[in-house]
Formats: sequence, C-alpha cells, structure tokens
Amino acid sequence: VQLQASGGGLVQAGGSLRLSCAASGRSFNSFAMGWFRQAPGKEREFVAAISFNGKFTDYDDSVKGRFTISSDHGDETVFLEMTSLKPEDTAVYFCARAPWQAMGATPRLQDVYKFWGPGTQVTVSS
Repeated sequence: VQLQASGGGLVQAGGSLRLSCAASGRSFNSFAMGWFRQAPGKEREFVAAISFNGKFTDYDDSVKGRFTISSDHGDETVFLEMTSLKPEDTAVYFCARAPWQAMGATPRLQDVYKFWGPGTQVTVSS
C-alpha cells in the first residue's frame, strides 16, 4: 500500500486547511485510517482516526471540535478538515493505514499502523 498526503501549506492562525491522503496498491478486507503529526523537536503524536466503515471516529483532545476526519472508500481517500488552526498545530502531518482492524476500530497506537505516507507540512503563523 502506498499513501500520499497532500494539502499542507502555510496559513494564518484561525484559518483552515484540508488534507487529503490517497491510497494505492493492495487493499485489505478491513482497515482503519489515521492522521498523526510531528512538530519540530517532538515525538509523533496521534491526531485522529476513522474506522473502516466510516461510522466511528476518534480525536485527540487538542483537536477535538476543530478537526474532522472523513473517508471515501470508493476513492480510497481519507481527509482531515482542519479549522480554527493554531500555531501549535504546526507540524508535519502523516496519514497511515492500520490493516486487519475490526470494522469499528479507531486505533491510536502507532504500532498498529503498518503503512505510512511521507507527510505534508502544515505551518500556522500567529
């Protein structure tokens, strides 16, 4: 599976961005998709996840109410709509796929995500 994230860029605080992650290659019977981010000098952290059936989502508290994860299985694409952006949201954002997950699973642990995209930079200026 190959993942490619896009949509990052430079935005002022309070602005919005929409990230996309397109998947290609082998498909699994069920999988979860997640977004993670890594700020300079910090470890990579969980941002959001969506279940295979799209019915369940999970968010880190720092983005809850501002970010929305969604998916379009027809196009094998997952999105992250980011609003009310803050300077502390500045990071490289990665999309990832966790194979062999239960239909409603929204895992947070990075270890279960076996496929990762190269990341896209999001910079929020104050």
